[in-house]
Amino acid sequence: MTVLLTIVGLLAACLLIMALWTRRLTRQGAHIVPQLGRIVPVDGGSIHYVEQGHPVNPTIVMIHGLSGQLQHFTYALTEDLAKDFHVLAVDRPGCGYSTRDSAELAALPEQARMIHEFLDIKGVQNALLVGHSLGGAVALAMALDYPDKTRALALLAPLTQEMPQTPAVFKPLEIRTEWLRNLIGHTIAVPLARKTAPLVLRDVFTPEPAPADFLDRAGGALGLRPSAFITASQDVIGVETSLPALCKRYKDLHVHGGILFGAKDPILSASEHGTTMMQFGLSSEVLEDRGHMILITAPEACSDFIRRIASTDPAQTAETKP
Repeated sequence: MTVLLTIVGLLAACLLIMALWTRRLTRQGAHIVPQLGRIVPVDGGSIHYVEQGHPVNPTIVMIHGLSGQLQHFTYALTEDLAKDFHVLAVDRPGCGYSTRDSAELAALPEQARMIHEFLDIKGVQNALLVGHSLGGAVALAMALDYPDKTRALALLAPLTQEMPQTPAVFKPLEIRTEWLRNLIGHTIAVPLARKTAPLVLRDVFTPEPAPADFLDRAGGALGLRPSAFITASQDVIGVETSLPALCKRYKDLHVHGGILFGAKDPILSASEHGTTMMQFGLSSEVLEDRGHMILITAPEACSDFIRRIASTDPAQTAETKP
């Protein structure tokens, strides 16, 4: 019994130390990456957004991917687009400085609903949706649920198809029990993330190098918070449970647009997640020698792609749709 109590005591002490370390790293992350924009309450949480460009111009809404935040777009992409467009970069529900009230709201239709409610509050009626990675799946859900309020889709390395398993770099997030997810998030997840960040960034950015200022300018330090781990874990499970139903609805997709991939994307395959969507009316393009994070590593190409989608005549696209 004495041995057992000793083990329990040591474990409790270890978890306490990790929890205190987590709190310190969380404060550091918020200091490095402060809130950039405004927050709008919606049903089930709130949406943090940054607004650039003149509101009279056509609106572009930018939706980031798994374990990301809106700084992925403001890093190098929004400034150029804001010259000719009204740009809204959002933190997905639960990410960055946005919030969500429960794990159930990680489902793609729920994330789509919350961002749509935010756009309604902002008075945006006909937005071009730019979604990266998991944000691409959210953008597709918005286009299917709210087609009359979606002008077009410009998807960057999007998740569009069911996957046999979670990519290896995100496998640690595959936790299905909420209490365990919260325990890990508030104790060991953040210190481990701090130690393994260089390796994770290498895997996500390969074959290109991750920018040296990713943790601050691209908002990566916001990942050093319990809420970031918990939200990302919920997202992994939410996608797993809601993406199959979304895929079955692609035949009803009537919003025009296109997909841009890096040919050497280590996370999502251009052929599996890009080319397959051509049958549903979306164009598919590939950037040679580029990886998954093209919005950061190839902002000029992404900007040109988005501008081309914005200038495409929907009627002409409809005529050529299979």
